[in-house]
Amino acid sequence: MKLNKILPLAAAAAVLPTLGLAQDATPGVDASTDTIFILNSLLFLVGGFLVFFMAAGFAMLEAGLVRSKNVAMQCTKNVALFSLSAIFYYLIGYNLMYPLGTWAVDGVLSGVWGVAILEAVGITRDAADDYGYASTGSDFFFQLMFCAATASIVSGTLAERIKLWPFLIFTIILTGIIYPLQASWKWGGGFLDANGFLDFAGSTVVHSVGGWAALTGALILGPRIGKFSKDGRVVPMPGSNLTLATLGTFILWLGWFGFNGGSQLAMGTVGDVTDVSRIFSNTNAAAAGGAIAALILTQVLYKKVDLTMVLNGALAGLVSITAEPLTPTLGLATIIGMIGGVIVVFAVPMLDKLKIDDVVGAIPVHLICGIWGTIAVVLSNGDATIGAQLYGIVVVGIFTVVASGVVWFILNMVMGLRVTEEEEINGLDKAELGMEAYPEFSKL
Repeated sequence: MKLNKILPLAAAAAVLPTLGLAQDATPGVDASTDTIFILNSLLFLVGGFLVFFMAAGFAMLEAGLVRSKNVAMQCTKNVALFSLSAIFYYLIGYNLMYPLGTWAVDGVLSGVWGVAILEAVGITRDAADDYGYASTGSDFFFQLMFCAATASIVSGTLAERIKLWPFLIFTIILTGIIYPLQASWKWGGGFLDANGFLDFAGSTVVHSVGGWAALTGALILGPRIGKFSKDGRVVPMPGSNLTLATLGTFILWLGWFGFNGGSQLAMGTVGDVTDVSRIFSNTNAAAAGGAIAALILTQVLYKKVDLTMVLNGALAGLVSITAEPLTPTLGLATIIGMIGGVIVVFAVPMLDKLKIDDVVGAIPVHLICGIWGTIAVVLSNGDATIGAQLYGIVVVGIFTVVASGVVWFILNMVMGLRVTEEEEINGLDKAELGMEAYPEFSKL
């Protein structure tokens, strides 16, 4: 994800000799440079709209795993959080995340504040131009999708009892400040990057940040009414539609090819395209490993397969491989994903024992497996050290918990985070929106 990745500029003309350019060649300009610029920008755009489709995956997963009286609320939150992420990443986050060498506090805080700015309309290259390795518009679009995904993680954990507007205000601060600031420490060339911390596509930078923010919010918000009985038993609260949850999982699985594959950040050489292909294959293998591990383990432990665990097992495998999807073999990628699936099966009941109510299982999937995936980088990448990986995990974790905790606490004091008991029992669709996703069933 680093912007200062150095790309070779020589081989593209031989790789794609029949590629036609929009303009005639300009004297003094290397056509292969333009070709690489075009292909890199295309990778960002295709990867970006695949990650955008993950917004639909999160929405469908959450809609399927909450009760029917809260489905419209989850859909509303997912549309709103993505839209707010787009606006505030543009206003603050993008330049905060990528200082491009201009630091107010070296390696920690960007010295560039202000809105993201794209290239001029219809721009052309001459011999004196240096556009970098891809268009600013494609890079902004791609990075925005990661930012929005972080907020989506929080939405599912806090479902069925949080008010709409405090959640959306938290989303603004998360996507405008918290996420881009810590991301600058790695992907903006900050102190974590200088320390040797490796996180290819965001097991820590994206997924654990969403998980830490969700965990902090869940601790402050408390569990749903009736989730834990007075005698300590866990009361099951089945989701409304496992068909939707399954669809959401497959959409997320698809989007992850853009999430991880696009993070190669280059498609202008044979080596780059080969690496992207390898990333796709490893990403898929890890997801499959996570799903199968959860399927087998739930059969062994509970004598019946648990579909929700299988779905989260696939997502756990995807999160686990995200920190390093390039260097593992297919076999190792499968094993990394399988360990993620095992983690989820044991972590979900562990949270229940701690009386932490995570409606969709986002904390085990994105936080715990994000930590596992970041550590697993040392299994295949010779440049990784366990010390640097653990240091990055701890730094990002402490920062996110403290920053999120302060924001959640202030919102709770000023606005109140939680709906009333009556509103929660009746459902947030009626209480917060005045409409229902399934009105024909409301009297049943």
